[in-house]
Amino acid sequence: MGCRGPGPRSALLRVVAVTDGTGAPVLVVDERRRMPGRGAWLHPDPDCFELAVRRRAFSRALRLAGPADHTAVQRRLEQSQEDTAGTIPGVEADRRQGSGLEADGCPMSTHR
Repeated sequence: MGCRGPGPRSALLRVVAVTDGTGAPVLVVDERRRMPGRGAWLHPDPDCFELAVRRRAFSRALRLAGPADHTAVQRRLEQSQEDTAGTIPGVEADRRQGSGLEADGCPMSTHR
């Protein structure tokens, strides 16, 4: 949405507008992609988010009358950046130790 670039939905965040206790719109990340209402798709990249905020793209995409509070989305993006800060791209985080050949040399063996 911010960079207007395409991407698979599995790699994008769905952002929806909900109302808080005062009736003001608040943007939240729809983790399960099941919340009702109109949604906007965003790359999980802080630069894409900043561009969307600067262009006021959330209000247009979600058809809101005025600006919405986007701090929850910003916190979610910062949290995901902290989670992936120490990982190497393309390498699985929880790779299984061993291939099954260590115990007795036969990968189909049940003996470990």
